Amino acid sequence: MAVAAAVGALSALQASRTRLVAACCASLGPGWRMPRSSAGSRVGPAIRARGWAPAAGEAALRRGYSSEVKTEDELRVRYLEEENRGIVVLGINRAYAKNSFSKNLVKMFSKAVDALKSDKKVRTVIVRSEVPGIFCAGADLKERVKMNSSEVGPFVSKIRAVINEIANLPVPTIAAIDGFALGGGLELALACDIRVAASSAKMGLVETKMAIIPGGGGTQRLPRAIGMSLAKELIFSARVLDGQEAKAVGLISHVLEQNQEGDAAYKKALDLAREFLPQGPVALRVAKLAINQGMEVDLVTGLAIEEACYAQTISTKDRLEGLLAFKEKRSPRYKGE
Repeated sequence: MAVAAAVGALSALQASRTRLVAACCASLGPGWRMPRSSAGSRVGPAIRARGWAPAAGEAALRRGYSSEVKTEDELRVRYLEEENRGIVVLGINRAYAKNSFSKNLVKMFSKAVDALKSDKKVRTVIVRSEVPGIFCAGADLKERVKMNSSEVGPFVSKIRAVINEIANLPVPTIAAIDGFALGGGLELALACDIRVAASSAKMGLVETKMAIIPGGGGTQRLPRAIGMSLAKELIFSARVLDGQEAKAVGLISHVLEQNQEGDAAYKKALDLAREFLPQGPVALRVAKLAINQGMEVDLVTGLAIEEACYAQTISTKDRLEGLLAFKEKRSPRYKGE
């Protein structure tokens, strides 16, 4: 009986690994193939749903957004150039509404992210505010108060969906918190891989004050970031933390004294993004996939995910370029291939 159980478990693990390899290939986009030994199996729908499916092409991104932005744009999408080439900045710009999530802002985020996730020239995305003192104040309550009860649920679902899309971008993402990040604003920051903040910033999931709960992923991502007990305490109390307090509990990675320009966190985010630029683009995408999926499963399955993801880097031109550059004692010239 024990032998039969072991054989069954091994078969299940092998099938799981096959699905994981397929998921990694699908996540990396067209042109990636499963190893021959793994071909012929179907990709599990649950894993496929969590991957990064291809979306609109780079051309669509360039048509919809350019480095020349209009002042009335509620979301400014900037492609940095020269030594910062590959960094894209999403700047929230709703000063009159404290950068709160409106129907229009949610729509603009969704369009921007939909295009970014298939643009292989993008290496890192920074989410910031272009309004001094505010990152994002959550949902636009003035807009919401005009909604019927039947409209609220679907609208919150759209906010949750776009925040999930940001979390699933296949490149490193950094939230630069230079001001208030409350409710949905903090949920937006929690969806990013890395969070940096000014010491004067204020962060909190304050929804219980309004007799509701966080609806943009906060009840799930905050415990994963700082632990269940402390997350419950902060949500139950609707407590707001400053930058130093947020750093102490592990909510953010770096805290900076605010500068005269009011963009200390953004400048730190740029420094971090520059550290990512020289690394292999495929490696960063696969590493993020392995970490994100591995954190949701047990260690044995997580190691299988790592194995499947690592396999996708072996045949890349970038890996060979890295070895050649090491041999020739020069900086590698990666192309994301």
